[in-house]
Amino acid sequence: MTHPSEQHSVLTIGEVLVDIVVPHGEGEPTSHVGGSPANVAIGLAALDHDSRLTAYLAQDELGVRVREHLLDADVVLTPGSTQAPSTSTATAHLDADGIATYDFDLAWEVGPQDLRGIGHLHTGSIAATLEPGGSVIVDLMAQARACATVSYDPNCRPTIMGRPEDSRGRIEDCIGRSDVVKASLEDVEWLYGDAGVADVVYLWGRLGPELVIVTRGEKGAVVHLSRAAVTIELEPTTVSVVDTVGAGDSFMAGLLSGLLDAELLGSPQARERLQRADLEDIAPALQRACATAAYTVGRAGAAAPTRAELA
Repeated sequence: MTHPSEQHSVLTIGEVLVDIVVPHGEGEPTSHVGGSPANVAIGLAALDHDSRLTAYLAQDELGVRVREHLLDADVVLTPGSTQAPSTSTATAHLDADGIATYDFDLAWEVGPQDLRGIGHLHTGSIAATLEPGGSVIVDLMAQARACATVSYDPNCRPTIMGRPEDSRGRIEDCIGRSDVVKASLEDVEWLYGDAGVADVVYLWGRLGPELVIVTRGEKGAVVHLSRAAVTIELEPTTVSVVDTVGAGDSFMAGLLSGLLDAELLGSPQARERLQRADLEDIAPALQRACATAAYTVGRAGAAAPTRAELA
């Protein structure tokens, strides 16, 4: 088994921004560095993986705060990531159950990328759909497959992506270029309406990925292994919820970490092993994903656990 420190780097490409969290009822807003791809990169670094992030920041006050946060989290920001006119923000409004809805102020571009030494590429959310950077992401996903494995989380944001029919083709294109796809029930419902989750994971599996997972909050998750044509339901983890900010990203970080440790991600050879994997092979990664998500929802903001904290 390859120790995490000996694996090739994981490159996450996507937005990093400042989350402004507005509580339900009384209480002052708080702010955290966030953004779905950035949360995944931070989660992977907390789990001892060599984690790099390509983002789009400004050299303004918020940008300085974000860079310091990434540095403290041991995430390496790649060259060209600080050329934005302003640093993006997302305002999360929490309801009585701690569920967040978002308003965004952001821009997104991607410069040339050096994939040498990268074993796994992760992307998703706004980064893969918002132009002009979105088209670059799609090309990079295809390019990366020659040297690395690829994962994707659509993390749909209707206020930015528009109508589902406007984004569905791009999202399915990204799914088809991925080895692992994780989405939420909200993503599936927004994209396909009343279509059943089992039907959607089967459809997505036929597009290309070996592993498709749809998280369903308090109802657990649906897991689909495409080549084995196996679909199972994961039972939910019981935990007191503080808020759900970053929960899906934490699940993804834990999942990728577990698959990297199992050598089912990280290289073209790992892709071949993933193609032969069964449920027993991926079970430790699923357990880690559930544990990291449970840790995050039990704390304010997108808190990322270490291996010691999971243990």
